[in-house]
Amino acid sequence: MMQDWNAYRNDLKARVGEFASLNPEVMAGLAKLNEFVAKPGHLQPKMHELIALAVAVTTRCDGCISVHTQKAAEYGATREEIAEALGVAIALNAGAALVYSAACSIPTHICPGKGYGVFGPPRNAAVLYPACL
Repeated sequence: MMQDWNAYRNDLKARVGEFASLNPEVMAGLAKLNEFVAKPGHLQPKMHELIALAVAVTTRCDGCISVHTQKAAEYGATREEIAEALGVAIALNAGAALVYSAACSIPTHICPGKGYGVFGPPRNAAVLYPACL
């Protein structure tokens, strides 16, 4: 079941407030970092939030997703723009899966023979794994 994102965000903000009272220096540092990042430059705040939302999805941060979805909407992001940003996050995760899938060519102790994965030896096997050649 999907959670109530508004209630979750409100609860999270309260917990962040509690943490801030226990560690104000860290929160002040984070606030300063966010201040620099949030300044409009070449990218407007809406784009900042769409990027932050896509990153939040790829890092699987529920609180970040909740906060940056709301902020993107507050800066005027449409449902279509949010969907497009999320499509980028999906593609990035698929790309990361491809990269890690390609890493299956790294020698393993499980494979018989030379010990290479299903794709054979990597191009630089002689440098990385001379004992396996």
